[in-house]
Amino acid sequence: MRRRLRAVESAALGLLLLLSAACGSRLPESDFEHRGSPPTPSAGTTPIRVGIITSATSPVGAAAFTGPRDGAKAWFERLNARGGIAGRPVEVRECDDGGSGVGNNECVHRLIIEDKVVALVATTALDYAGASRVSHARVPDIGGQPIGAAYDTYPHLYGIYGSLAPRNGTPGWDGQLYGGTEVYRYFAREHGARTAAVVSYNQAASAAYARLVTRGLEAEGYHVVTEEVDFALPNFRAAAADLKQQGADLVFDALDTHGNAQLCEALDKVGAEITAKVTNVQNWTSTVPEDYKDSPRCRNALWATGSSRNHEDTDQAAVREFREATEKLGTHSQWQLEGWAAARWFTEAARACAEAGTGVTRVCVDDFMNRSDGYTAGGLLIPVRFERLSEPPRTRRTCLSVARWQDGRGWVSQGDMNTNCFDVPQLAYRP
Repeated sequence: MRRRLRAVESAALGLLLLLSAACGSRLPESDFEHRGSPPTPSAGTTPIRVGIITSATSPVGAAAFTGPRDGAKAWFERLNARGGIAGRPVEVRECDDGGSGVGNNECVHRLIIEDKVVALVATTALDYAGASRVSHARVPDIGGQPIGAAYDTYPHLYGIYGSLAPRNGTPGWDGQLYGGTEVYRYFAREHGARTAAVVSYNQAASAAYARLVTRGLEAEGYHVVTEEVDFALPNFRAAAADLKQQGADLVFDALDTHGNAQLCEALDKVGAEITAKVTNVQNWTSTVPEDYKDSPRCRNALWATGSSRNHEDTDQAAVREFREATEKLGTHSQWQLEGWAAARWFTEAARACAEAGTGVTRVCVDDFMNRSDGYTAGGLLIPVRFERLSEPPRTRRTCLSVARWQDGRGWVSQGDMNTNCFDVPQLAYRP
């Protein structure tokens, strides 16, 4: 079970990409046999080596997956400028898997077997084909983005949003994952929304996610309007006109980023007035004015939900530190903040190991992760948990970070993420 792309948003990202890199491993399983932790260096200044796998050149674009990597690197750069961990700098080894399963397995092999990293941090992979090998080698993977089901499948993998699943090699519980309805509950409670639209392509992955959203909305009592547009030649104007006629309060979608922008433009052109155009954490970025430049009305109806503190809440010391360290990046995003939080998580684990005198090893770091119940990265995350429940919960109390875009102000937080909480049903789906 996951928290910050949320269970349904995690599915959304993989489906919104509308691409699959279903390539198998070309590397023998024996290459990943567990051989214990890499030797603990005796020299006090010997670097602590970590790996970051990113689908930086994936088929969906160069910028789609790089946010967590950039946030993590900014953390480690600042950490090293302040003396590192017990006097030892952190050396970051990066690998771009190209968004393919083969490339991902090659990155896993290189970082774990050749570079002998202590841990992976802020993994963001379109096709995490090497996940089972990371787990088999007992290398802790800390704070990765759960784009697929890997972080709800394998031990030693610790997604940025946590997991309640057994993680025994099978996704979730007997192949089923569970997601809550807190996003839909929020808009019903706070804004009285009762009619919601779900827009998708006539493409299998997009349609599957649309069905998942529809189930959640219906469970919360919404009247749901569904719109399907042609993947090759989408008529967003017709869909927008129907949404206006149906009086939709909310609009959810199973579209790519370009499709989102086109839908917003069409909604503006037909004069549709909606309470919220709801997006997920991947699109919670400072590039909204550019991405939605042709749709000012819809742009100012954009809402984002997630499980990490708004990257524009600079009144919070932890956010302010993140923003100062990433100023040179030019743009800011929620994924950058979550990558920063992942690197901070590893650092706290490594420091605990150094202070205990055990050395910064894979085993020690992994033990810390197993004990890190309720971790918040200094208030940046809604408390993260790894509980390994034998049965999936039927209901769960879940908290929600919510922000709304406003021209001239940027992303404005709506309430506090630790009090926007709901007891909601958990709905099953297959990844």
